[in-house]
Amino acid sequence: MTNLTAVSVFLLRGFSADPELQLLSAAAFLLIYLAAILANISIMAAVTLNTRLHTPMYFFLKHLSLVDICSITTTLPRALVATMVGSVEISLPACASQLFAFVCLGSTECFLITSMAYDRCLAIYRPLMYGRAMSPRTCLSLMVVAWGSGIIFSTFHTANTFSLPFCGPNTIDHFFCDIPPLMHLACANADAHEAAGFAASGCIIMSCFALTVLSYIRILATVVQIRSSAGRWKAFSTCSSHLATVLLFYGTGSSAYMQPTAHYSPLQGRMAAVFYSILTPTLNPLIYSLRNKDMKGALRKLYLQAPS
Repeated sequence: MTNLTAVSVFLLRGFSADPELQLLSAAAFLLIYLAAILANISIMAAVTLNTRLHTPMYFFLKHLSLVDICSITTTLPRALVATMVGSVEISLPACASQLFAFVCLGSTECFLITSMAYDRCLAIYRPLMYGRAMSPRTCLSLMVVAWGSGIIFSTFHTANTFSLPFCGPNTIDHFFCDIPPLMHLACANADAHEAAGFAASGCIIMSCFALTVLSYIRILATVVQIRSSAGRWKAFSTCSSHLATVLLFYGTGSSAYMQPTAHYSPLQGRMAAVFYSILTPTLNPLIYSLRNKDMKGALRKLYLQAPS
């Protein structure tokens, strides 16, 4: 009978197998990380300090920035330190904690983006009842549901992944603990676990995506009924930033969790992770600040107005 030793420590491959490219990548990602933190903190500060932005749309945007800060901080700082110091080890509990936090934040963002689509739909389709429908209590309830659902979803995926036996090899071909490369290391048949994870991810992602699409169908149907071109443009411009965020989120992150582990490619996995775990949190605040006059004004006031 084969003697199998349970793995207690994993080794993270990092950004690249090439040491020179590893250091170059670390330097570039450090700058991106600092930019992401500064941009998202700026969004949160601008929304908090500017009373004109105390509306449901910016309430959700502030929390989106908070989720983005937490998400990129969950994975990138540890990978940067490991690259610079040369310590690539991560214990099994730390790996499970990192996976739980990352999946929780990613799924919370998914629910949050869906709530933002509902908010934009009501603002355009039912403007007269918008204030009553999107009351502070409703916004807070949607936020609690987003975080609660994210925690439940993440608990399932973490338990589903780490209930598999890991007995070697222990090198994760990635720069953080993620589901596909971990399942690839399991020393038992992971088909049932993979199917359960795929079904759960598919149900959540497709449900949120369907609700978002339905919201935008209603928005589009309302916009085309507006007679003046100026009115149509004004209505659509209020949700253009969110639409860009939707395309960025579903175009990068969802694809990584909607493919079988047997087809997993370490290189493609790392490239996809760079987009959904690093670039998306960095680009979200840029999308909202560049395409939103109120946000641009609030940021300008935040940084350029002299103290009285």
